[in-house]
Amino acid sequence: MLRSFRLGNHRSFRDEQELLLMPALPGDERPVVPVAAIYGANASGKSNLLDGLAFMQMLVLGRSMSPAAAFEVCPYKLGAGPIQEQSVFVVEIVVDDVPYTYGFTLTERAVVDEWLYAYPAKRKRILFERSDAEFKVGGTVVDSKAKFEVLEELIRPDRLLLSACDNLSIGPLMPVYQWFARGLTVRRLRGQTSPSFVGDRVGRYLSRRPEQVSRLVSLLGAADVGVVDLVVEDGRELTADRPGETPLRREQKLKLLHGTGREAFPLGDESSGTLNWLALLPQVLDAVDYGKVLVVDEIDASLHPLLTAQLVGIFQNRETNPNEAQLIFTTHDTSLLGTMLGDQVLERDQIWFVEKDSEGASRLYPLTDFKPRKDQNTERRYLSGSYGAVPVLGDFVAAVGRE
Repeated sequence: MLRSFRLGNHRSFRDEQELLLMPALPGDERPVVPVAAIYGANASGKSNLLDGLAFMQMLVLGRSMSPAAAFEVCPYKLGAGPIQEQSVFVVEIVVDDVPYTYGFTLTERAVVDEWLYAYPAKRKRILFERSDAEFKVGGTVVDSKAKFEVLEELIRPDRLLLSACDNLSIGPLMPVYQWFARGLTVRRLRGQTSPSFVGDRVGRYLSRRPEQVSRLVSLLGAADVGVVDLVVEDGRELTADRPGETPLRREQKLKLLHGTGREAFPLGDESSGTLNWLALLPQVLDAVDYGKVLVVDEIDASLHPLLTAQLVGIFQNRETNPNEAQLIFTTHDTSLLGTMLGDQVLERDQIWFVEKDSEGASRLYPLTDFKPRKDQNTERRYLSGSYGAVPVLGDFVAAVGRE
């Protein structure tokens, strides 16, 4: 589970900002909140916050190498002052009931600092600390010290130590590495709702978990999109990258069955809302089944507010979310700030805002900073500007008017 995420000097986030996911309301004894919703005007920086977490994951998993630069960092560039070189990323997570803090600072060319601490029994233990080319290994990982020495010889200035530990299977570090590899899913909207992408994603999911077909069909039916079943057909073999290579897998064609006649339609005939819902379902089911953190940009894209609220409710309900999965998302759907079908969709400590200042720097802050009353109309107060993070609109009539 994710307790907090902090970043600084990344895209529109000039100063360090922190998303805290520990409960802030009296009487809530859960270790983390299951849901966090992030609101803000267009171009306020909401997506940049999620991009920072995705960027951190990409670096840890070693997928960021570029011929042009070691790290494709995106520092804040909007202010009048000089561009700062160092960016920082930090997470506080809990794996197997042990809290960890992992973070690093880096420039485009090299890692400046990197650190990993564990807190078993609430006592801080240094697993490793790195500053430029200097490494410090904690006493609790002495059994892995030989591997660390090998790692120190192999590690480059342009690579994170944690990203390299997987090859050497350094036991004390693996829980954190595996959290990034298997416990965190970041979904971005761009390019992820095309029929080919959705078909490939669902096909892969069902190849891995074929027993989940009935759950997918049930959730499609519950969404009232007219789907009564789905079929997966094996298509042609995918072309290998080089002549003579064996194709890795077969292309799978996914079709949805509609109506009493059970007519099969290709995904290209489906609405964008159906495609978005279908694309989300494998990640939602994986999250609640295995206790993952699911991060979704623009969760409400093409979805009816009632459907989005039901999706949020899956994570809020302890019966449907017994493994303490978490859902973090950006949205413009203000109806989620109120009640739906008699239930409050979001708790007060699950609502965050992002707002830009006059220099275009994004600031992240929670609703709880305003000490809201439980019975207040949060949606109305937000839209009226009481919490900021809304667009300052001009005169559209004058803007459209003829000269």
